[in-house]
Amino acid sequence: MPDLTQKRPKDAVPDTAATPSTPVIEIRDLHKSYGDLEVLKGVDIVARQGQVVSLIGSSGSGKSTLLRCANLLEDSQQGDILFQGEPVRWRGQGRHRHPGDARQVLRIRTNLSMVFQQFNLWAHMTILQNVMEAPCTVLGRDRAEVEASARRYLDKVGIGDKCAAYPAQLSGGQQQRAAIARALCMEPQALLFDEPTSALDPELEQEVVRVIKDLAREGRTMLIVTHDMKLAADVSDHVVFLHQGLIEEEGTPDEVFGAPSSERLRGFLSATHAA
Repeated sequence: MPDLTQKRPKDAVPDTAATPSTPVIEIRDLHKSYGDLEVLKGVDIVARQGQVVSLIGSSGSGKSTLLRCANLLEDSQQGDILFQGEPVRWRGQGRHRHPGDARQVLRIRTNLSMVFQQFNLWAHMTILQNVMEAPCTVLGRDRAEVEASARRYLDKVGIGDKCAAYPAQLSGGQQQRAAIARALCMEPQALLFDEPTSALDPELEQEVVRVIKDLAREGRTMLIVTHDMKLAADVSDHVVFLHQGLIEEEGTPDEVFGAPSSERLRGFLSATHAA
């Protein structure tokens, strides 16, 4: 069984990771339902500057829904979402609640870049064009400046030689690394990863894991939904175990993986190791 209690080196995180008073992302008492199905039942999450927070749990526990609510891709029915101390402004209540300020939503989304499980690259664009599109069209940045940044980030994730290729010409691991470069090119305050390796074969998965570990060492603020317990243990400052829409247990990787107190968490980890 792999050792899941080894944390990333402390000297890997720059001084900016020293938990300032205002979190980058803060979620308080979040509730989310789909019709009569209550998926999130009152969840609190905090991610400070330079922190990596991993969300683990069985399918259906609410992990991906929580991430989509944080990025305002889904409307929640109750609770607060704050970005760098600024609360989302809501209109309506309960099932009729939705964000009330479109400009605020755009600002938050552009500062919380999301990397999806299925890559979501545009098939008709080259990899370079995929990475450049949002900074140019959404942020209105200078095209030459964006191209330089895009090439730099593609080099960073190890596929700088694929700028002229189309998504269909790349492996799944290469496509996911292109998606990470696309997220980085927005120069976000935080990165949100929704099962970034679950659609990949084990060999290709490791390509993406290496990139995520490099980003963690740089002190990037990240919220990661993952089924990969080794990844969560290696890169996280804080791990949250969700069960049926509630936080069952949370703590450092040493606490969650090395000395779990919840019977449900122990059972989940045992089943994960056996898989």
